Amino acid sequence: MPENICELAKIRIRKSGAKIKAEKELANSGRLQFKDNLTDELDTGFRVYRLDESNMQDVYYRPQDYNQEQLEIFADNIKPDRTADDLLTQVMLDWGLPLTYKIDQLSVSGKQVFQVAQNSLMACFDNSIDEAFAKEVAVYKPMRIVFRDKGFKNDTAKENVRQLLKQLSSETEMRVI
Repeated sequence: MPENICELAKIRIRKSGAKIKAEKELANSGRLQFKDNLTDELDTGFRVYRLDESNMQDVYYRPQDYNQEQLEIFADNIKPDRTADDLLTQVMLDWGLPLTYKIDQLSVSGKQVFQVAQNSLMACFDNSIDEAFAKEVAVYKPMRIVFRDKGFKNDTAKENVRQLLKQLSSETEMRVI
């Protein structure tokens, strides 16, 4: 028995999806007729979100509590247990994009890139973001693109990517988290 309403809903959605797929197979075999053409690929997947703490580290530090050797702990502003999916969800919410938008995963220069609602948003949270990668992603001409701050070698590399995107895809708004 499910522990709560959310678990019950997930079970019912999965069962409904399985039933629809079975009916589609019957329709495709000619034993069941539908008005609509069911030859297209059927997506019965769904996403489940839960409310969690921020993905970002606490940024309220007192300088007197740390010394020079401890500065490395401040290099990444994102909590270590967060996934790319967590970051993408945060970015979509920050930009006011519905979580119901279609999300595709692409491989560009060997890096995982999320493409939301075709070119409404692209996001890459991998490391080693450089000008070569920016040139390849600029071909898509996304409205918005977001990277992880730690993904750049240094601030110069980040600014070079920003300027290159402005040049190759002038309508693209770039953010770094």
